[in-house]
Amino acid sequence: MKIGFIGLGIMGKPMAGHLKSAGHDILVPERASLSAESRAAFTVVADAKAVAQRAEVVILMVPDTPDVEAALFGSGGVAEGLSAGTLVIDMSSISPTATRAFARKVNALGCDYLDAPVSGGEVGAKQATLTIMVGGPQHAFDRAMPLFGAMGKNITLVGEENGAGQTCKVANQIIVALTIEAVAEALVFVSKAGADPAKVRQALMGGLATSRILELHGERMIKRTFAPGFRIRLHQKDLALALAAGRDLGVALPGTASAQQLFSAVVANGGAELDHSGMVKALEALAANPVAPDPA
Repeated sequence: MKIGFIGLGIMGKPMAGHLKSAGHDILVPERASLSAESRAAFTVVADAKAVAQRAEVVILMVPDTPDVEAALFGSGGVAEGLSAGTLVIDMSSISPTATRAFARKVNALGCDYLDAPVSGGEVGAKQATLTIMVGGPQHAFDRAMPLFGAMGKNITLVGEENGAGQTCKVANQIIVALTIEAVAEALVFVSKAGADPAKVRQALMGGLATSRILELHGERMIKRTFAPGFRIRLHQKDLALALAAGRDLGVALPGTASAQQLFSAVVANGGAELDHSGMVKALEALAANPVAPDPA
């Protein structure tokens, strides 16, 4: 299958690579930032319009709602190159409301649209173990399922209305942020109390408090490895979507608001590009006590 892929970032590049390994021809738009490796692996065409003209399926994996809108409907964008029957899949994490509007425009061109945001970060993208949350019609989901299977493991059609996948992703990001906050608070607490955070984490991994966040991000907090798997600024974006939707729905999200403020404190101190486990730095500052010393 000829697949257009727009967005070869930290997660997009390995995702496109898995599709290539599954035997598909991957078309990507020309970018000055394209690495020699990407140019060798993928077919490079002029722009997103040219991608859509040649692809049976177009996948987007870009940072935010305006990026998706520009890729789809900007000058030289995907919409200009679509022909009836092309499937458009947005795997970015963006506004559910905007997603529904984008889907209507694409549907009007005779094309199906799926919103299919992912969870699992850089590790999941590299290992092809992403969780994929999908909104859109069953027949389009069935068509895309072999592609999703090359990139992920836990794949769910959340609802046949566009926006259902994005709503699920917002819920995911709320849970992840609040769990990072819980792990960070616990590790700051035990460090201040004089216990060994590494041994406490090891003990907790055998009980009800265990989680992937404790396993992966607890280790990051202890080892001070904050190179991004998922950047704080992107998680901030997702929590902003959650808080805006909560306001519109009349749903109070106090824990989400707290997590957003902690992210903001880290960003104010230059940490926007840190992994989201770096939230611990805000709690360490409040306690005047690090979980562990930063490397010299």
